Amino acid sequence: MGPRRRRRVGWWLLRLVVLVAVAWLAWEAWTWPDVGALARRPPTRTAFIERWRALQREAGRDDRVDRRWVPYGAISPNLKTAVLVAEDINFFSHHGFDSGEIRKALTQAIGDLELPRGASTITQQLAKNLWLSPSRDPLRKTREAILTWQLERTLGKRRLLELYLNVVEFGPGVWGVESASRRYFGKAAADLTDDEAVRLAASLPSPATWHPGSGSAAYRRHVESVRRRMDKAQFLRRLI
Repeated sequence: MGPRRRRRVGWWLLRLVVLVAVAWLAWEAWTWPDVGALARRPPTRTAFIERWRALQREAGRDDRVDRRWVPYGAISPNLKTAVLVAEDINFFSHHGFDSGEIRKALTQAIGDLELPRGASTITQQLAKNLWLSPSRDPLRKTREAILTWQLERTLGKRRLLELYLNVVEFGPGVWGVESASRRYFGKAAADLTDDEAVRLAASLPSPATWHPGSGSAAYRRHVESVRRRMDKAQFLRRLI
């Protein structure tokens, strides 16, 4: 192939790459979530719930979801405090990304010669639950970062926490704090005690196996860890 033909092929390949990139960006813009809508109404569906339902159907099981939305004021301050202690103690002081936790995660990973542990904030977890997948590929993480920035820029902290507590999983197929509270303790989320709140919050890292109905020794150890931290973090109650 002569130089002129190689240049022509190279030019057409470049044009093809640009066209593909433009088409991909147009598709991303067209399908991008309406973050601002969450200020006015709760989400009607989430990516994680739909993924769970699909897995249930594949296994021939019932895919019905029991999820009851409750407003911020109808959630026990005990639970809000326990969740913040367990998942994101700096939630009210960061803007979506906790640089201190990220540094600690990277330092630990380097020391242990393994992949970094999770250092996601509540806002990052909310973005992932609402619109993304559990994968850790770079493109998904990029989407998560953009959506986290949008959530923090568009919604207040209490609204973000309200959304989070209403969509996360607290056990196999148990979505949102109201369903979890009624499932495990037979009461409304507004009436949760300190102990009950800690047991629910401790389920969040691994709800499939860690929940108040679980006999896992690792879960019980985590419950005690969250309880100790909660005792030292009473300042959070002034913020919630």
